[in-house]
Amino acid sequence: MKTVRDIMSTNVEYCTPQDNAYEVASKMKDLNVGAIPIVENGQLIGMITDRDLVVRGIAEKRSGSNAVTNLMTDELVTISPSATVEEAARLMAEKQIRRLPVVENGQLVGIVSLGDLAIEEESDQKAGYALSEISEPPELHS
Repeated sequence: MKTVRDIMSTNVEYCTPQDNAYEVASKMKDLNVGAIPIVENGQLIGMITDRDLVVRGIAEKRSGSNAVTNLMTDELVTISPSATVEEAARLMAEKQIRRLPVVENGQLVGIVSLGDLAIEEESDQKAGYALSEISEPPELHS
């Protein structure tokens, strides 16, 4: 059975708490990515997406010099590299996330994306399931 370690991307670019919104946006543009982990002393402390830049930055009239820590998400869902691909797909579907940071002993060691799941023949159906769940609006509870 394949594990997250088998399919994760390991050459993960990141930013630090010292970076600002402009620097993160520039890095996203240069790398052609929509999310960047925020790492301090090797520890994953947050993630920032292009949507975070728009919603928490531009829409709230924050300048490009605003600290990344004011815009990032710090309540993260992560997974271990030893988890199965099925566990990763299930977690991504359940939490409605497209990118899942892989953490070992508190250190960021990789990221699993929907694309990583889709490349795997065995997990192609799981990627489709995860995407369909991510694309569904969350149920409203009355």
